[in-house]
Amino acid sequence: MAIDVYMVRHGQTYLNEFGKMQGWSDAPLTDQGWQDAKRAGEALSEIDFDFAFTSDLKRAIDTAQTILRNHPTKIQKATPNSAFRESFFGYFEGLHSGFTATTIGGALGVKTWEQLIEQVGIEKSRDLTKAADPFKRAEDNRDFWERLAPGFETLRSLPDQSKVLLVSHGMTIRSIISKYGQPGQALIAPQNGAITKLVITPTDIKVAFYNQLTILQGDEA
Repeated sequence: MAIDVYMVRHGQTYLNEFGKMQGWSDAPLTDQGWQDAKRAGEALSEIDFDFAFTSDLKRAIDTAQTILRNHPTKIQKATPNSAFRESFFGYFEGLHSGFTATTIGGALGVKTWEQLIEQVGIEKSRDLTKAADPFKRAEDNRDFWERLAPGFETLRSLPDQSKVLLVSHGMTIRSIISKYGQPGQALIAPQNGAITKLVITPTDIKVAFYNQLTILQGDEA
């Protein structure tokens, strides 16, 4: 049994453009974001989807619906699922990512969010975020994976050989790649509208490819 999941990061939002932490906060797609979604739909046009899912955040829903409108599928609407939300940054939601990184990891000498991830990894970055949150509302790594796990069970419950569209978020996708992909692969953030393919079996998750704007020849071999 295997399920092919084509996971797409939502299109660019204004908070993405301004370099701010987004998490469970939401911002509209920019003009570029709508184009990101349209391009993803066209890039996936040869994939005959059986199901479509999306995070329940509006930027992901808008991206999913735009992908479906620009894809020859008969699926009219993606099913929202909160399990596939972005990481929750608690107190740091909406703050600039550089300020957040220096607040959380200033003792490490980091000045950007990417430097923080490079030094401590995605998993530890979440633990440090919760530890630095004065309200302790941010998700740590255990919180994140406990929330995400039911989403994978939903995917595993689908019929064998299903092909699935899933629209999610940057840190969520990177976290999955960090756990199941090649060492160091998740140090590069997925682009808005980029495609990542997972092959999910009852006991494993394999990464077929990561962070591509197109489906390359041989990807579906």
